[in-house]
Amino acid sequence: MEIRVNAASGNGLGKKINVEDLTLDYGPLRVIDHVGFGVQEGEFLAVVGPSGCGKSTLLRIMAGLVGPTGGRVLIDGVEVLGPNPRRNLVFQDHALYPWRTVFQNVALGLEIQGQSPAQIRKRVGDLLAAVGLEAFAAYYPHQLSGGQRQRAAFTRVLAVDPDVLFLDEPFGALDAITRLILQDELLQLWVDSGKTVVLVTHDVEEALLLADRVIIMSPLPGRIREILPVPEKRPRDRGSATLASFKRIILGILGLEPVIGKATLRGRDFSI
Repeated sequence: MEIRVNAASGNGLGKKINVEDLTLDYGPLRVIDHVGFGVQEGEFLAVVGPSGCGKSTLLRIMAGLVGPTGGRVLIDGVEVLGPNPRRNLVFQDHALYPWRTVFQNVALGLEIQGQSPAQIRKRVGDLLAAVGLEAFAAYYPHQLSGGQRQRAAFTRVLAVDPDVLFLDEPFGALDAITRLILQDELLQLWVDSGKTVVLVTHDVEEALLLADRVIIMSPLPGRIREILPVPEKRPRDRGSATLASFKRIILGILGLEPVIGKATLRGRDFSI
């Protein structure tokens, strides 16, 4: 799939999200430990880290689904105190309602907003056509493939036109080929919309393919080890030697592979 690059996307038009000294405790267990970073408007940011490091919990705090023990999250300068339709979260599990058709699932947020039936038909029809689900509008979730269900979940989120998309391992349950296809489709949706995206993934290659920057987290308690810009312009080649080298760097930071070669990270030379 050829990705059409929007030069305005991810250029840091303004600080969209500020995470300030965020901490979360579950009883005596510290899950998130003094985490802070910013996300620019239109940026695609990825978060990687060991299983159980708190990265999904961090995303839920940013989306307003979990309240922090300390610190705060600001979006457009306003503190996040709960869920808001201007920001939406897509889970690994598509979370479609099984008793509603694809059309009805995608239309749900628009119905809640009080839009007219004519407005809903137009908006949902256009979106389903854009993601290749127009012929499946009357299907129920159990009649779809995994990739189609995840497309429908993305479309339901996009229908209400949120400012920020939070993605929690959205392709984790898919087969390898479907995963690659949807990665390209997600990237094109981001390019076309210019939305701010924060992706949590365990897949370092996925993070490097999609993101402008990658946050690398430590094991519990979750802290930020590094925030690295991806050193390759779009469109990116999955087989790029640069991305392969950077993957080894990230795996080395995570303690999963000896780092080899040489690279400069945040102004410091890493001999690898």
